[in-house]
Amino acid sequence: MAAKKTMNKKAAPKGKAKGKSAKAKATGDLIISKSRTKAAVQKCNVSGDFYGALDCYVRNAIKGAEERASQNGRKTLRPQDL
Repeated sequence: MAAKKTMNKKAAPKGKAKGKSAKAKATGDLIISKSRTKAAVQKCNVSGDFYGALDCYVRNAIKGAEERASQNGRKTLRPQDL
């Protein structure tokens, strides 16, 4: 007699684990690199909250640069837009 196969619920897509915590999701959305940020800091420790705050700061800088470039009729961000 053949073993009866059981049907499992849909498996999570590759690269996405089921039940990811909010912290894991937030970490995946950062546009800054934690390891590079930590390496750039020479004399201080880095708290876990710092990365989120830095990410927010960088996103706001990019948004401001986009607005300035648009106001100047450009679609290319330049250093002076910061």
